[in-house]
Amino acid sequence: MSLEERVMKELKEAMKAKDQARMRALRAIKSEIQLAKTEGSDKEVSETKEMQIIQRLIKQRKDSLEIYERENREDLAKKEREEIAVIEKFLPEQLSEEELKSEIKKIIDETGAESMKDMGKVMGIATKRLAGKADNKAISQVVREQLG
Repeated sequence: MSLEERVMKELKEAMKAKDQARMRALRAIKSEIQLAKTEGSDKEVSETKEMQIIQRLIKQRKDSLEIYERENREDLAKKEREEIAVIEKFLPEQLSEEELKSEIKKIIDETGAESMKDMGKVMGIATKRLAGKADNKAISQVVREQLG
């Protein structure tokens, strides 16, 4: 079942349950998928593109959440947290910190990276290989630690 089909199924359930938070989050995913379909020449969105969409939606909400918390807008922060929880369900299981460090170590060994000069090379491979399994911010942080 594609991401779009899963989202539509969940959206129907959310509408029946009158769950506003789930409906907002699922409609956002649906909208992004539709947008991705119209901007490309193909009718289907690849699995990689789907993961990028989900990650981008989560990142946008986390950025907003950070701002709302800083401005003491708990009402808006609560909405963002609810949507993040719904959207994260569509990501594959996230790597633990130890698993992430292990994967980055393998990539560094494969590329022969030795210093921060090689960070771009490592990040390029890591972000593709770990797409959906780890946040790019976390990947970057681990790469910096291991190369620095």
